[in-house]
Amino acid sequence: MWRSRVRHRPDPGGGSGGGRREGSAPLVLLADDERSIRTICRVNLEGDGLAVTEAADGAQALEAVTRSRPSLVLLDVMMPGVDGWGVAEQLAADDQTRQIPVVFLSARAAYEDRLRAQELGAVGYVVKPFDPLELAGLVRDVLERIARGERDELNRELADHT
Repeated sequence: MWRSRVRHRPDPGGGSGGGRREGSAPLVLLADDERSIRTICRVNLEGDGLAVTEAADGAQALEAVTRSRPSLVLLDVMMPGVDGWGVAEQLAADDQTRQIPVVFLSARAAYEDRLRAQELGAVGYVVKPFDPLELAGLVRDVLERIARGERDELNRELADHT
């Protein structure tokens, strides 16, 4: 018998208050200059009941954050124009966006990169290549932990994973 690898949840919003409005799915902004990465991530996130909007570079990411106020930003570090570090710096400097959690997606695996992400207030760091099937679970976990008031703990954990 064929079995779906996607976990279906009766409450697409996760029920944890991590969403934008009651009864709506949390919106994830996926900012990566590689279309194939965005596509595979989108398919897996939407398959788990999350809403997704995309940006192909840092400037588009900043516009999308202003326009749609996502529940979480998945942010590539190396992008043309404004890179992921620059996007995170601008989000952290703005009172309207500093509370939006940022999870970096990057091929850069050095400890110094995790430290920089931590300094910028990120709540997660995923090293490429990663298993896209685990991405929705990671996003939901981050949103649930933030809803429980564990944002600072998530940030501190960045430097603990080497």
